[in-house]
Amino acid sequence: MTRIGRSFRQFLWLSLLCMPLAVVHAQGDGKASSSEPPSAQTAEQLADLLENEATRAQLIEALRRQASTESAATESEEATEAAPVSLSRRIALSTESIAEELAAEFSRAFGAFTQAGEATAGVDWQALAAASVDLIVVVIAVIVAFMLLRRLCIPVYRRLDVWSQQPAQTSALLRKTVAVLLAAGVDTVLIVLSWVIGFLLAIYALSDPGAMDTRQTMFLNAFLMIEIFKALIRTLFATRYEGLRLLPMSAENAAYWNRWFARISGFIGYGLLVAVPIANINISPDAGRALTFIVMGLAFLYALMVISQNKEQVRGRLEVQAKQAHSTFARVGVYVLARVWHALAIAYFAAMAVVAILQPEETLPFMLKATLQTLLAVGGGVFLAVVLAQIISRRIRLPEDTSRRFPQLEERLNAAIPGVLQVLRAIILIVVALLVLDAWRLFNLPEWIGSEAGTTALAAAISIALILLVAKGIWIAFASWIELRLNPDNDRGGASAREQTLLALFRSAFLIVLVVMTAMIVLSELGINIGPLIAGAGVLGLAIGFGAQKLVQDVITGVFIQLENAINTGEVVTAGAITGTAEKITVRSVGIRDLSGTYHVVPFSSVDTVSNFMRDFAYHVGVYGVAYREDISAVIEQLQAAYSALVADPNFAEKVLEPLEVHGVTELADSAVNVRIRIKTLPGSQWGVGREYNRLVKQHFDAAGIEIPFPHTTLYFGEDRAGYAPPANVRVLEGRDRRAPLPAEPADANTPLPDAANRPSERSDFDESQS
Repeated sequence: MTRIGRSFRQFLWLSLLCMPLAVVHAQGDGKASSSEPPSAQTAEQLADLLENEATRAQLIEALRRQASTESAATESEEATEAAPVSLSRRIALSTESIAEELAAEFSRAFGAFTQAGEATAGVDWQALAAASVDLIVVVIAVIVAFMLLRRLCIPVYRRLDVWSQQPAQTSALLRKTVAVLLAAGVDTVLIVLSWVIGFLLAIYALSDPGAMDTRQTMFLNAFLMIEIFKALIRTLFATRYEGLRLLPMSAENAAYWNRWFARISGFIGYGLLVAVPIANINISPDAGRALTFIVMGLAFLYALMVISQNKEQVRGRLEVQAKQAHSTFARVGVYVLARVWHALAIAYFAAMAVVAILQPEETLPFMLKATLQTLLAVGGGVFLAVVLAQIISRRIRLPEDTSRRFPQLEERLNAAIPGVLQVLRAIILIVVALLVLDAWRLFNLPEWIGSEAGTTALAAAISIALILLVAKGIWIAFASWIELRLNPDNDRGGASAREQTLLALFRSAFLIVLVVMTAMIVLSELGINIGPLIAGAGVLGLAIGFGAQKLVQDVITGVFIQLENAINTGEVVTAGAITGTAEKITVRSVGIRDLSGTYHVVPFSSVDTVSNFMRDFAYHVGVYGVAYREDISAVIEQLQAAYSALVADPNFAEKVLEPLEVHGVTELADSAVNVRIRIKTLPGSQWGVGREYNRLVKQHFDAAGIEIPFPHTTLYFGEDRAGYAPPANVRVLEGRDRRAPLPAEPADANTPLPDAANRPSERSDFDESQS
């Protein structure tokens, strides 16, 4: 922030040097282009100047000085045309010219002070006093009329104040703004009515009918401009009506700043627009120049004193406002203003003083116009930003049916609002900055808009905004369509696993293509030739293809795997020696989570074979070993009985697709006779069905006394040389005969076995993907 503040101060001082130069050049061009003949009053003043020896000598000296200045300026212009001058050189020359003109004006003012007696010797004081009486009458009449009219309109202001503070459904800021504008309109009407009263009094009562004294005209024009400026100030610092006060501050502070602005504007305005012209007409131009120095010097010192006294206080209040700001944009803006507000104020009054000394006739109208345009631009920009923030910050609510079909559409639309708001704020900031620069003639906005460069820049900005808006709309529409296809509540009953995988990949690919195409179109609108970029991208892609062959192999293999529909999201597969659930599939890899919860990323280039356990149907293949002494037919009967109990369970009946397949004896093993069966199940249900069938087989074998053999161990205790074995004490533990029959099974096949409550979960190893 310190660096920002330092840069901003440098910009202010540079503007301080450039503003007077711009005003002087603009006013000088206007004067040079004027070819109207001098009026009778101007000719009479010129004759008076030539009759006086002192003023005639000063005029001759001024003409010679002007001739030498114009000669030097001509030589400088020729040198400038001959060789281009850098920006820093132009600023230095402009600063030097302003300094020389200020020094010359100081010399003339000092000469007017030293020759005050000679300058006032030929003044007709009686005529001046008589004219002053008429002027004072007009001043009093206008001020009294204005005060009376304002007092009569107090009920109007009170009603507007109460109306602006009433709670309403509409925006509070919008309601307050309307009330403030209405109050300002009433103020303006009162000022115009007072001006009309003074005008009628001056033209019909105090002089010959149809004629007006120049002094009275100057005062009335000054009153109109200055009071309109004060009315604008009152819209910011309404002292008696809190509802009509735009700036957030107490009534005491508002009254203080309103009085200060009223005093400084009245002193400068009436001094430059009334007192200085009267001195020029009735005394001498040098007296008017000296009075200009006095007025602007006192005004600048007074402004500097007030700014210094309130520097820290205003800074603290602005920093508090910055902390309370909701957006980062407003917070940073107010914080920077808190750091540099005093520099802005000093630069403003310094620029006014410099320009008033160099061009006293056009200074105040220009400063008033520039100030009004600046305040209107900044105030309008802040108002638009706040109103847009309040309007856009409201969440978009979609109908219930639309939200059901597109669950993420509402969040997606609301997520795009902050970005749109930031773009609009940036546009408002740029427009306000251009208007402020145009107000101070540092930048000619109408001329730039009418130029080819301005038209091209505006067309490009509008085109880019439309392109970005259309691209955002296309993405929201496409993502919503994908969401609709994946939504299980749609009319088609949801998407299959293959559709989910392909749509997810298609969404990622579409986003990449959309971003690349939008970037290319935007660069083309900016005037950048995208042909070399496309060629460079091709060369870069070729280089990447040679340098990243493994990546290319991953992508190509992944494309063919997807075309063959080998893996879909949520399926249990074996890929790259990893078995688990496929959770994420990209263009170059598949993410698999195994039984222990470990997540594996398997590049497609390392996948030689894909084993999919969940395609169409599955089998539970069970191999059960029994003792050699058992009857195989009895064993098969018990396997059939276990299958009957399995399909009788409603939790597994729908998962079994076909009757039990008994393959018979498949192997005479070392210690068992192996019998194999197979059960056809839904894909992904083979593990749960297999575990439940194994449990039932164990129960039925135990109930029938069928032995399931297990490895035997022979204990050898050794023997001595004579062949006798050491004694081994064996104790037989008493217990139930394992061959004793179990309690009879219930008659109803649907009735669970006695230990059914202790059965483990029927979920399979990978049933999480099917839940």
